[in-house]
Amino acid sequence: MKNFFSLSLFSFLLQLGAQERPKLVVGIVVDQMKMEYLYRFQDDFSENGFKKLMNNGYVFHNMHFNYMPTYTGPGHASVYTGTTPSVHGILANDWFDRSVGKSRYCAEDESVALLGEGNKKEGMMSPVNLQTTTITDELRLDTNFKGKVIGISIKDRGAILPAGHFANWAFWLSDTGNFISSSFYGSQLPDWVVQFNDKKQYVSYLNKDWNLLKPESVYNESLADDNDYEGLLFGSKKPIFPYDLKSMYEKNGPRVIKSTPFGNNFLADFAKETIVNEKLGADSDTDFLTVSFSSTDYVGHLTSSRSREIQDTYLRLDETIADFLSYLDKKVGKGNYLLFLTADHAAEENSSFLKDHKYNVQNGNSKELVSGLREYSKNTFGVDVILNYSNDNLFFDKKIIKEKGIELTKVKTLFKEYLMTYPHIKRVYSEEEILAGSGSDYFLSFISKGYDPKQSGDLVILDKPGGHGGKGTSHGAPYVYDTHVPAIFYGWHIKKGESFDKKVITQIAPTIAQKIKVSFPNGTEANVLSEVLEK
Repeated sequence: MKNFFSLSLFSFLLQLGAQERPKLVVGIVVDQMKMEYLYRFQDDFSENGFKKLMNNGYVFHNMHFNYMPTYTGPGHASVYTGTTPSVHGILANDWFDRSVGKSRYCAEDESVALLGEGNKKEGMMSPVNLQTTTITDELRLDTNFKGKVIGISIKDRGAILPAGHFANWAFWLSDTGNFISSSFYGSQLPDWVVQFNDKKQYVSYLNKDWNLLKPESVYNESLADDNDYEGLLFGSKKPIFPYDLKSMYEKNGPRVIKSTPFGNNFLADFAKETIVNEKLGADSDTDFLTVSFSSTDYVGHLTSSRSREIQDTYLRLDETIADFLSYLDKKVGKGNYLLFLTADHAAEENSSFLKDHKYNVQNGNSKELVSGLREYSKNTFGVDVILNYSNDNLFFDKKIIKEKGIELTKVKTLFKEYLMTYPHIKRVYSEEEILAGSGSDYFLSFISKGYDPKQSGDLVILDKPGGHGGKGTSHGAPYVYDTHVPAIFYGWHIKKGESFDKKVITQIAPTIAQKIKVSFPNGTEANVLSEVLEK
C-alpha cells in the first residue's frame, strides 16, 4: 500500500509539472502583414478568426521591428531568436558576401541535399547561416530533445529559420506543388508527407476561379478592382476578378498557388496533417509548431496594400485562421496550447498612389544609382572602386583601392558627399559611424541593429520616407509603415487584454521562454512583454 501511495504521489507531481507548460506552442507569422489591416478589415472579419484572437487574447497594438532592413529572412529570424541581424547574422533575404565575392542566400547550404520531388537547389537549404539559437532550439534543449519542433511554410526561409538548428523537421513548398525538406533534417521524407504530396490537394484550389469571397460592396476599404497600381497575376490581361486559376495552372504549373490566397489554405491543410502525424501536443513534452503564411506577401508585392486582392486574401486568411483554431481546440484541447501571431514586416504604400494624392514622394532607381556611382568613381579616382551595391549597402573594392594607393577614408568621405546629392537619399552612414552609434540619431539605431561589420557594407544608405515605386508594394525601410506589425498572444495562461505602449519584436521570443520556463535564446537581450507573463 505504501509503494502504491508513493507511485500515485509521484504520478500526481509529474502531472503538476507538466501543467507548467502547454502541450503545444504554435507560432504564426503572417508574411507582410500591417497592423492596420486588422483595423481596416475588422468589420468584414468573422467572429472566430482574427476577432477571436483579439477579443480573447492579449493584443499589442504598437509592436515594431527595431532594425533595417525589414525583410522576410531577418524578420523570421528576429521573431524567434529575440535579437536583431547584427547578432543573429541573417542580414537580408540574400546579401553580398565579400569573402567569396558573391551573393549569399539566407538559408542556402550546399552541403545538404533535396528530400522529395522538386528542383535540386530548392532543397539545398538549412539554418547554417543563423548564428544564434531560437526559442524553438531552447525548447528542444530544455526537454532533452523530447519536445518536437517542426517548421512549415510556403517559403523555405519561413520554415527553416523559425524552426532553428535542432528542429525535427522543416518543410516548405516546391514549385512542383510538393512539400519538401533537406538532408539536414533526415535521410528521407516521412511517409505521411509523401502520402500528402501524392494527393495533390493543390489541384482542388487551382481548378476554379479566384473570385471575391464576399459581395463586392464589402470591399469599400480598397481601391477599384482595376487600378493603376496593380501588377498582373501570371499573364492575366487585367488585374480584375475573377482570375482564371485553372488556365494559369495549366500554363505555369502548381507554383501559381503561392500567389493566391489558397496557398494559405493549402499550408493550413498541411499544418493539420503535421499535428496528426507527428503527434504534436499529444504527450507531456511540450512541442512547437511554427507556421508562416506566405501568400499574403506574394499577393501584396504584386497588387499593393490597397488592392481588393489583398483585402480578399485577408478575409480568406481570417476564415483559415478560424478553422485552424477550431481544429486546435478539438485536437489539442482548449487551454492546452499557447499561440502567438505576428508578422515578419509590414508594407509600404505605392508611391504612384501617394503622388496621385499630392504627396511628393521621391523614389530612387538602384540601377541608375549604381551606374552613377561607377561613373563618379572613374571620374574621381580613375578607376571603378565599387565592388557591390545591394540592400542599401555599398561595398568598396579594398584590393583595388590599396593597389592604387588611394586612402579609404577619403573614398568614403567623397562617396558620402556624392550620394547626398540624390534627392531620394536622406542620410549616408559609414561603418565607423554605425559602430560608434549615436543616441541622438533615431534611425542610426535601426541601421546599427541590422549591421554586421564582417558581412555588411562600407557605407549604408537611408532613403527618405515614402513608398514603393512601380506596381504593387514592397518593404525594407525603418519607417513605421514597414515596422508596425500585429502581435497577439492567445490560449494557455493568456489573459484577455491590450497594450498601446511601444514594444519591439525581439521581446516575443524571451517572453515565450519565460512563459514556458525554458532558457532564453542565446543572443537575446532578454527584454520581455511582462503583460502576458502576469497570471
